Amino acid sequence: MSTFPSEHAERFDRDGYLYLENAVPVSKLHDLQDQFEKWKEASRNHAEPYGTTLDGRPRFDLEPGHCARKPALRRIASPIEISETYLSVMRSNPALDVLVDILGPNIRFENAKINSKQPGSETQVKFHQDFPFEAHTNDDMVTVLFFIDDVVPGNGPLEVVPGSHKGPLYEHWHNDVFTGTVSEAVAEAVRPLAVPCYGPAGSGYLMHTRLVHGSAPNLSGRPRTLFICEYTAEDSYPLHPNHIPSRYMYEIVRGEHTGRVRCSEYEMALPEMPRGASFFEQQAKAD
Repeated sequence: MSTFPSEHAERFDRDGYLYLENAVPVSKLHDLQDQFEKWKEASRNHAEPYGTTLDGRPRFDLEPGHCARKPALRRIASPIEISETYLSVMRSNPALDVLVDILGPNIRFENAKINSKQPGSETQVKFHQDFPFEAHTNDDMVTVLFFIDDVVPGNGPLEVVPGSHKGPLYEHWHNDVFTGTVSEAVAEAVRPLAVPCYGPAGSGYLMHTRLVHGSAPNLSGRPRTLFICEYTAEDSYPLHPNHIPSRYMYEIVRGEHTGRVRCSEYEMALPEMPRGASFFEQQAKAD
């Protein structure tokens, strides 16, 4: 039984996103921060993406301009495979209590990553929806963004378009190229409607898989690091390979396995599976 009132589910259904004040257990937050700092320090020894994930792509992605003097580690794929602390937070966190209200009692883990914008980072995330990257039999999918750092004005906060999860699935292929973005016309239309999502380290947001969102570069002197986990209803099944695979993908984190599949009606183009270290390379095709 969820300890959260149903108004959380109602607000999420209306807006497509939801703020959680205490998304990461206090006992775990400092461990998450310390582990990321160790990874960032280790990145000083590398000049290009490195490490290996389950599908053979690099685990650690570096922003252009990264160097030993000024490390710019911007993505870690499946950190849960190399950190017991990140794995434990993925499996047990307050957000899962809310997800029981939103998705039902049976919840499956999909994938996890860390996205980080170090001070002065020029990386931006262009407006997109998550679902066109990961077609499933139904769209009962929620992304949970755990704030490892304070997210404040100027350091590249998540920007969401409230209610856009109830709108269309936008095309993310343009001129026969999968750019992982909505069209420029759609971006221009939604940009004035976007709302920044701020919060202290340890807080976080739940976001519907169809919600249009993006983020600006980090123009501040403060880092902005997010631990991002995606969860689905247990009866939502993938229609193509997981774009961030791990040995924990599709693990049941709440409830039980039912052996049932539920399908919703929608139509969209299948995504292009990423070949590089992260989807930032796909979005760069839109430039």
